[in-house]
Amino acid sequence: MAKVIGKVSATEKYPSTIDEFYFWTDKKQILSPFDVVKVNHESGSITFGVVEEINHITDAPSHFTSYISSDFGDTNDGIGNMNRLGMNYVKARVSGNTENIYTPVLNGQQVSLCEPEEIRQALGLTEKDVKNPLVCGYLEMYQGEDKVKIKVTLDSHFLVGPDGAHINISGISGLAAKTSYSMFLLRAIQNKFKLENGETCAFVFFNVKGRDLMAIDEPNEELGERDRKIYEELNLPTTPFENVRYYYPYSKSDSAKVQSYASPSDIERQKKAKKAFTYKFTFGDNKDRLDLLLANEDDSTNTLEACVNFILNGEGQFSGVEQWKTLKETIDEYTKAGNTNSNKEIQVVSWRKFKRCISKAISNDVFGKSLVNEVDLNGEIQNHLRANNVMVIDIARLDENTQSFVFGSVARAIYDLKLGAERDDIPDKVILFVDELNKYASNDIPKNSPILKQLLDIAERGRSLGIILFSVEQFRSAIHDRVKGNCATQAYGRTNAIEVSKPDYRYIPQVYKNMMTRLDQGEYIISNPALRSLINVKFPRPTYKQFPNG
Repeated sequence: MAKVIGKVSATEKYPSTIDEFYFWTDKKQILSPFDVVKVNHESGSITFGVVEEINHITDAPSHFTSYISSDFGDTNDGIGNMNRLGMNYVKARVSGNTENIYTPVLNGQQVSLCEPEEIRQALGLTEKDVKNPLVCGYLEMYQGEDKVKIKVTLDSHFLVGPDGAHINISGISGLAAKTSYSMFLLRAIQNKFKLENGETCAFVFFNVKGRDLMAIDEPNEELGERDRKIYEELNLPTTPFENVRYYYPYSKSDSAKVQSYASPSDIERQKKAKKAFTYKFTFGDNKDRLDLLLANEDDSTNTLEACVNFILNGEGQFSGVEQWKTLKETIDEYTKAGNTNSNKEIQVVSWRKFKRCISKAISNDVFGKSLVNEVDLNGEIQNHLRANNVMVIDIARLDENTQSFVFGSVARAIYDLKLGAERDDIPDKVILFVDELNKYASNDIPKNSPILKQLLDIAERGRSLGIILFSVEQFRSAIHDRVKGNCATQAYGRTNAIEVSKPDYRYIPQVYKNMMTRLDQGEYIISNPALRSLINVKFPRPTYKQFPNG
């Protein structure tokens, strides 16, 4: 028998509508935002509501009245001259009706807590609603003896296609656990595609913080019993990622010959196990990606683009260029005053600007003469990205321009794989995980940036190709509208009051925005097309090895 906690209250000022209703409840009844309640309605139907606001009111017309009734300001614990009547009244947002009857609920109808299956029905989480279940966490509802815990499964077709695609996860650094939640979802996806027949999925992750993701195939020895129990309740394994290959950027000077925050001994151990590789970019294999070196440069007059096309077409002295060093030397020739070799439309001043942009970028050791014991990332994606494989590409110690080049080059290689590779084992889905999305798709990135264009293409057309974007950033409001607008699922972690005041959050109820400023680690507010309301989910700690401070 469901517990009755109050009755609907429809007043002149606060009437019941098809979207919301109010009810009063005892002032000692503990409710929280996101709790689900039910009201008996017409034709034996039930209307569900999700709690938004909770207010306490007394019969005192003013604060001065309350002061007088407390024996003119007596602060002792007790009653003053009169006993004030008080109650709580609650605003609830209608999430649905069992018979699709959406006339307003009537004044005086009893309001009750829900059974677990009713909560699933109210939020769109029943087996009937979720055809292709993917575990996305759990929710806790009510307090004390009424408390319930419910596994949250979303329809994976709204996350990785075909019905919807992409997820954007935001929250302040450190406290929001953005990477942890991303990895929780991605591990659940790997497990799902491993267990199910039919479609296949592969993963490409970028490590951008310390050695954060450089041991995701090693178990988390510090995973507590509480977290293990949660994984068991969610029917998820506590094992780390499987089929992982690590890629470290080449370095001439470092003892391990890589640019990474990872321990040299760990890297050596991974290499001996043949699951770690060093990558390098040669001019011959990456000549057609020259434009990616200019991703952060404003080129409103298209002069830099003209220089790139001149080089790619092998015009002038560039016809025999096969090395980065030779490229720099040839560009030098075109920057000299009085040069007559260039296309007349490209001025010397344009070549000088082009040189400034290119020289710093390709000075990094990762741009090398030839491959010796290294690999080319584009070739690795073309030849080794297969079902259930995970590629982790370390870019944490690279400068910003080189990071952009690596990201853009990999994204382009994934597109080439899906569009033109002659293989019969290409994964149906390729999930691209990128942290610090603001580096590649913020509102400040030049509109002509080839990497921004690549990301827009993935966001807008990637679903049809099976390229899925898992994007993470601190401040959602700073991201390009077309990127975040095309993400079917949004996850909001803890953020600050300035951020939630931005237009991105205008349609989120004020009480939920306030909650975003005090969410705990391991807690997210989720929006998904298949859900009938925003939900507040929790998730356990990652199952893979984590390092202190990343």
